[in-house]
Amino acid sequence: MLLNLKCPSNYFAQSPQPLRARTGRVGSTVYKESPLVQMNRHLRMSTLRRAGFVSLPVVALLHSALILFGATTARSVSATPAAKKQDHAKAVAQIRSVLQAQQDAWNRGDIDGFMNGYARSGSTIFISEDTVRRGWETVHERYREKYSDRAKMGNLTFSEIEVTPLSPDSAVVIGRWKLQRVKDRPHGLFTLIFKRLPEGWRIVLDHTSAAAPLQ
Repeated sequence: MLLNLKCPSNYFAQSPQPLRARTGRVGSTVYKESPLVQMNRHLRMSTLRRAGFVSLPVVALLHSALILFGATTARSVSATPAAKKQDHAKAVAQIRSVLQAQQDAWNRGDIDGFMNGYARSGSTIFISEDTVRRGWETVHERYREKYSDRAKMGNLTFSEIEVTPLSPDSAVVIGRWKLQRVKDRPHGLFTLIFKRLPEGWRIVLDHTSAAAPLQ
């Protein structure tokens, strides 16, 4: 027999309190019941039986099935924050790896290897010395001209790096840079915007500033 939904109040008792999602446990399974799942607790059993719709064992079976459904849903929902945290940790590790590769390339005198950390795009931006440079080739040429030999390059160190994911495909990074050279030790801060590209995480915007020379 089909349930007559023209008068649902005949079949569902009025709950004395507003229904809210709640959790429970069945054996080793933790479940979360939504208000819809809880409605079966308020069925008027005698009315349903008189209507010939279901018997008590059927309602009990329905109740168990709904709890199992709620438990499965709760597990899938609860897994989302954990997966998101894991993705963030993976992104942070990959971005740090790019910066480490840049530092290593610089310290062996490999400007081309250092530039692999930047997106090879005409939209890549580098800001420093009151100048905005656009395009990977332009940034590359700037590094080759300013650091034309190993003495000018010195030894590079990145420190105090903080990586903050903004989305699954973007992140902002702040940190300090320092060059140790024979005659001086220039240093400063940088802000980077990374984007996840098919080849991996790459810098799409670099804002680097230099501090006043140490006395």
